[in-house]
Amino acid sequence: MATRIKMILSLAICAVLALVHLPFTTAGGGEGAAPFDYKKALHSSLLYFEAQRSGRLPHNQRVKWRGHSGLADGLQQGVDLVGGYYDAGDNVKFGLPMAFTVTMLSWSAMEFADDIAAAGEWRHVLEAIKWGTDYFVKAHTEPYVLWAEVGDGDTDHYCWQRPEDMTTSRQAYKVNRDNPGSDLVGETAAALAAASMVFRRSNPHYAQVLLHHAEQLFEFGDKYRGKYDSSIGEAYSYYASVSGYGDEMLWAALWLHRATGKASYLDYAVDMADEFGGTTWAITEFSWDVKYAGLQILATKVLLEGKHPEHKATLEKYKAKAEHYLCACLNKNGDAGNVNRTAGGMLFVRQWNNMQYVTNAAFLLTVYSRYLTSAGQEPPVLQCPDGPVHADKLRSLARAQTDYVLGANPAGVSYLVGYGTRFPRRMHHRGASIVSHRGDGRFIGCMQGYDNWFLRRGANPNVVVGAIVGGPDHLDRFRDRRDNYMQTEACTYNTAPMVGIFAHLHGETAITKKS
Repeated sequence: MATRIKMILSLAICAVLALVHLPFTTAGGGEGAAPFDYKKALHSSLLYFEAQRSGRLPHNQRVKWRGHSGLADGLQQGVDLVGGYYDAGDNVKFGLPMAFTVTMLSWSAMEFADDIAAAGEWRHVLEAIKWGTDYFVKAHTEPYVLWAEVGDGDTDHYCWQRPEDMTTSRQAYKVNRDNPGSDLVGETAAALAAASMVFRRSNPHYAQVLLHHAEQLFEFGDKYRGKYDSSIGEAYSYYASVSGYGDEMLWAALWLHRATGKASYLDYAVDMADEFGGTTWAITEFSWDVKYAGLQILATKVLLEGKHPEHKATLEKYKAKAEHYLCACLNKNGDAGNVNRTAGGMLFVRQWNNMQYVTNAAFLLTVYSRYLTSAGQEPPVLQCPDGPVHADKLRSLARAQTDYVLGANPAGVSYLVGYGTRFPRRMHHRGASIVSHRGDGRFIGCMQGYDNWFLRRGANPNVVVGAIVGGPDHLDRFRDRRDNYMQTEACTYNTAPMVGIFAHLHGETAITKKS
């Protein structure tokens, strides 16, 4: 989890620290090496969401070192806020990144449903999504009220405790008419709309409940506009909405159009395209905060399907901005600006938790290549300033980024924890770094955790299988230290897009083996 203060201090510290540059080794997937086991990576990635669960854990919980936690969340405010996910290595439940995580899990499930099912993981994907959506339904207590956060980063960071032991504040914070949060509300609407499509066949009643909440939230976000971090100061230092709320509202409108087929939502995305930046912002990153590239690709999908010719002019503008992002990733943007790459080939946006940009780029590149191919144009190409790029090139770059995550990098390290033999052993993660509550139920106090566990040099006693850590710097260097939170802390939104990509690559590999 990133704070503004931490970021400033960390950048200064990292400027003088000598990072360990591990020698190059091939962990698989390279020339002459065994291919990566994408099925195992998929299986691992879904275990990670069980490790991040808050609330009363179910009987079929597979991550056994975790226990119940946060069972009184919301009690002080008279609401039930038990459940949901911890965002990273701490014990706070932040609504904005949690909602984005669920949106990306749902998008993964929609796009790659057959591949996920073929790998035997469909039930686990549904469970991961539902753990989040159940919480959002609880948190939406009134049409114009959404509970945004439980706990606060300041008191949480003062202590180093397992979630099962936490004694820090569990104050809950909400947005409403008087204290709006259109960015948070819009992202939650997007998550629920996307998830409703995933559950439509297996649980149609539940899907309708999610869609009802999504439509109410969209109305709330549009009617009472404002940034959530202006209403909830406790969120500003940790998950500030730098991009504002325009991108989330367009994102929500496009997801609701896809989920409902209602023309009014597409009309909204067209009418507000300029004011909210959808057709004016050319962005080279996609994240829990900045949704423009993702929503521009969703709008382009509508264009490629040719269903709404009355909106073609505006959708073409969306497409131009979507292609700016994709061409930037491909290093084909000419003077318009490209995404930097390390010598080892990793897309590099910024020093703090760069892997979130890598995994999201891999997802968007793959999805867009599928949309191009499905559109039936021959050949399926992306038009970049430096020339046309075939859809295959988008998939190749996505696979290269995925393989970098799994170990095809200069350090020879898998940044997917628990995969392979060389992966981060000292994650910045409270629950992982302290002996399991199930193994030793004795209470561990606020500062006791720092004294006895945080400062230890040894490996964490618990492995957070499936977590994708922040990853290496611009020189492909990585320091596996618990206090190096910029590189060793993992976040749910790092792994969420890779659920679909791992499934897709496993499916492609299986087809190749058969042929």
